[in-house]
Amino acid sequence: MGPPASSGFYVSRAVALLLAGLAAALLLALAVLASLYGHCARVPPSELRDRGAPAAAPSLPGQQEPTAQPGPTPEPDVAATRSNRRPPGPWDQLRLPPWLVPLHYELELWPRLRPDDLSASALRFTGRVNITVRCTAATARLLLHSLFLDCESAEVRGPLSPDAGDASAGRVSVVERWFAVDMQYLVLELGDALQPGSLYELQLGFSGAVSQETREGLFLNLYTDQGQSEKEDVNGSKWTVTSFHTTPHMPTYLAAFVICDYEHISRIERGKEIRIWARKDAIAEGNADFALNITGPIFSFLEDLFNISYPLPKTDIIALPTFDNRAMENWGLLTFDESLLLLQPNDKLTEKKIMIFYIVSHEIGHQWFGNLVTMNWWNNIWLNEGFASYFEFGIINHFNPKLPRNEIFFSNILHGVLREDHALVSRAVSMKVESFTETNEINELFDLFTYNKGASLARMLASFLNEKIFISALKSYLETFSYSNAEQDDLWRHFQMAIDHQNKILLPATVKSIMDSWTHQSGFPVITLNVSTGVMKQEPFYLGKVKNQTLLTHNDTWIIPILWIKNGTTQSLVWLDKSSKVFPEMQVSDSDHDWVILNLNVTGYYRVNYDKLGWKKLNQQLEKDPKAIPVIHRLQLVDDAFSLSKNDYIEIETALDLTKYLAEEDEIIVWHAVLMNLVTRDLVSDVNNHDIYPLLKKYLLKRLISIWNTYSTVIRENVTALQENYLALISLEKVFGTACWLGLEDCLQLSRELFRSWMNHPENEIPNPIKNVILCYGIALGNDKEWDFLLKIYNNNTKEEERIQLAYAMSCSKDPWILNRYMDYAITVSPFTFNETNVIEAVAASEVGRYVAKDFLINNWQAVSERYGTQSLVTLLYVIGRTISTDSQILELQQFCSNMLEEHQRLTVQAKLQTIKNENLKNKERSARIVAWLRKNT
Repeated sequence: MGPPASSGFYVSRAVALLLAGLAAALLLALAVLASLYGHCARVPPSELRDRGAPAAAPSLPGQQEPTAQPGPTPEPDVAATRSNRRPPGPWDQLRLPPWLVPLHYELELWPRLRPDDLSASALRFTGRVNITVRCTAATARLLLHSLFLDCESAEVRGPLSPDAGDASAGRVSVVERWFAVDMQYLVLELGDALQPGSLYELQLGFSGAVSQETREGLFLNLYTDQGQSEKEDVNGSKWTVTSFHTTPHMPTYLAAFVICDYEHISRIERGKEIRIWARKDAIAEGNADFALNITGPIFSFLEDLFNISYPLPKTDIIALPTFDNRAMENWGLLTFDESLLLLQPNDKLTEKKIMIFYIVSHEIGHQWFGNLVTMNWWNNIWLNEGFASYFEFGIINHFNPKLPRNEIFFSNILHGVLREDHALVSRAVSMKVESFTETNEINELFDLFTYNKGASLARMLASFLNEKIFISALKSYLETFSYSNAEQDDLWRHFQMAIDHQNKILLPATVKSIMDSWTHQSGFPVITLNVSTGVMKQEPFYLGKVKNQTLLTHNDTWIIPILWIKNGTTQSLVWLDKSSKVFPEMQVSDSDHDWVILNLNVTGYYRVNYDKLGWKKLNQQLEKDPKAIPVIHRLQLVDDAFSLSKNDYIEIETALDLTKYLAEEDEIIVWHAVLMNLVTRDLVSDVNNHDIYPLLKKYLLKRLISIWNTYSTVIRENVTALQENYLALISLEKVFGTACWLGLEDCLQLSRELFRSWMNHPENEIPNPIKNVILCYGIALGNDKEWDFLLKIYNNNTKEEERIQLAYAMSCSKDPWILNRYMDYAITVSPFTFNETNVIEAVAASEVGRYVAKDFLINNWQAVSERYGTQSLVTLLYVIGRTISTDSQILELQQFCSNMLEEHQRLTVQAKLQTIKNENLKNKERSARIVAWLRKNT
């Protein structure tokens, strides 16, 4: 075939000017084999950092065979469903049949955006796509993914003859076209069968609506730039055409374009242009400078690491006004919610700088993991997201070597997923294709397990190999599968090749056997070491260990790498490849200096338990010389012990014993872990905690004062010193919030000082790491003067994130009349001002507000329902009833809400309240043991 025609999109010149003040439009994704958007609803996007719209790749062998029969008698186009009496067929499967292989797309899009008519009905677009395909099996039926589109025309040309050119190609009649809604297919019924080995061109015309409700497909963003929201139409109805070069062979879900009137800044990196696009105001204020300065070096670092050059001649990165807190790695045009890309030059006291570094690194990592090499289907999406997430940390530590790598990975990635994962969760990292039955199940894969567990498994793999072998295997994998698709087994094969070419690293099984034990089953193991005997065993981690484990169905074991230290010295790697094994070298003596910690640097994806002697030895070492145990392991001990005690693997007293040394703990991230486990949200908001509160106050304040003095002095005297201390930036809020909750007078006084200083002199901004705490206690310790001041700030603020922060702070008041006035504002002021926050829920979350909100609902539930929706009443009842522990309390709440809810909602609430009651009863038993321990140790 000759060179393909240029592809492009059309836009009125007037619109291009208009969009300077009005809109940015993005085609987020076209799925494989013309995944055009058709007539079916999508589930709401998750709030993860990035994700592509689901795309279907060619099916695996063994799916339904093609039919060579012509289609039925033509009928009008309909959005067909099972109710249309369509027989079972390939449209009932998630994966496209393998009958056609796409070779080239020629895409034209024409957004019909006019400056004088931006009503919802007018925001439409048309387009056409010519898809060159190779037929691999005779078929008279074609399936293409399609969502939110109307198919205006469909033709099939061919067989194509490269020698004679396209002009001589014949046509295959399209007898009927219809939509299979459930699986989002456009089905073309042909008059004749396509022939195996021949080339054809599918020519489709389509139209659709520009979305203003969601951020998927072709969607509209509204924004204000340089104070304008309109511009004069000076060119009438003329249109311009923008054409693009043909891309490399690539997955179609990475196609994207944007129409806007932005400004950009640029730099050249190794001969290739990098441009950051954003609102003109943002560019002029230097908000894109940081992203530009890091992007080129990140590209160069990964090029050198993998010895594979970035293949495109340019990279554009754009900050969209609203992209639902997401980012997307589209090849050549990376798209970001502007909150994840833009950084104000004076924004030095937040973790946002590091966050942007991570997210930009993640999306650039996708240029190799996902774009250059793409998973064969969505069941292995972790090959994209897991490795992109893992390399975030390698990238940022390369450029910021002083950052505590292990502690940050633990805090940002590992801690969160270990908290959610367990043996009975119905989710392995790598899922079987057959387990998918609905399209929304693909969307659900973009979750904590794909990102965080995937990254954790990649890190574990790197830890039991070495950096050289790990990178060498990835180089081989990326080179072999460039511009194509790969399965998980392809990756393991390249790691095995790297292992086989050396003799230093010896494994107990193949890489595939080891890693499949982690990726093909849910949950993770608990390792228990008996330090008296050296016996180590593994068992699946359950949320609440049960005595008769045979009742549970998780029978598999893991092949577990055990890196460990003894008395502070790193030991040789060992493997636990069966349910139990004896390691005599792990036995400890009666010496006070003898102790063992498993899971060096917490690189393994598991929790560690010890027998009573093992925990006792570690506790003794902490009390004698905590610095002998590295920070990451002090963090690990606290997190493992409290999690294991919560789920009945060890006694709560064992976890509490580990906190005795805390007066000597000067690492704020360890304090953060302790307080997150001890001072929970339920404890803070429960007025019935009168038994535990005074004891906990006395116990913690005695130990907390040292770390408090350190950081309160920094806040008062040299707050800018915090800007390079990432762990402090993410930990200070919990530490300061706890100090004030415990009634530390210096904390309360500092809150008053900082709040009043800001009130009187707005240029004296509250340090961001503790801003939530200061705002809350500034309101709690003040009166209506402080509250009215905050309301004024709220009304004059246009940034959603800050408005949410202020709205929650206003709910911290201790005065019932102020809280009642606040809730009344929320449901009566028109137009509504508190659109970012359910004010009633925010008030009900506090210890005082729970009772105020309950009384408010009695007289205002209909207005609350109209303002926030009926479901908000259900949620409010859960918030109000979060401390119930008796059936009579449940009955009271049921009577309270009987007139508010429908019958099905009342049944749902009853079941949920019963669950809350049972959990609270269990927590009461735990709290009673904590109280007894505190009495003994205070």
